[in-house]
Amino acid sequence: MAKNTICLWYDRDALQAANFYASVFPDSAVGPVHLAPADYPSGSAGDVLTVEFTVCGVACIGLNGGDTFRHSEAFSFQIATDDQAETDRYWNAIIDNGGVASECGWCKDRWGLSWQITPRVLTDAIAQGGEVAQRAFQAMMTMQKIDVARIEAAIAVTATSD
Repeated sequence: MAKNTICLWYDRDALQAANFYASVFPDSAVGPVHLAPADYPSGSAGDVLTVEFTVCGVACIGLNGGDTFRHSEAFSFQIATDDQAETDRYWNAIIDNGGVASECGWCKDRWGLSWQITPRVLTDAIAQGGEVAQRAFQAMMTMQKIDVARIEAAIAVTATSD
């Protein structure tokens, strides 16, 4: 196990979530699955208690802890994408598997975990600062899934007016 591991609380579907993430994102895998050695408040001996997995190289552990705690937007995975096809692939995988779209590139998976599917062209423009950042940001604020062409158009308008 990694020295620092993100622990994600699930009602009872940690293994299903880990398998889904591993099927969608590169450099992701499901590792050891640990069964409960005895009954516990939200499960029985022999149930999946934890599962170790990685998402885009980030070490995680899924804990089947019952319905006591819920995910919130206070924690999200931000996935950087290189183009519209990659943005669409990840966004659609989450949404088409019972997820929910939100604003500005955010969505939630079917387990309530938040994701930011963020094209690099957007983060690069915002990091540039000034008018480029303002135009890219204003364009983003009108979107759910980020539209790379619209971000590029906002940047291009800025480039010709500078």
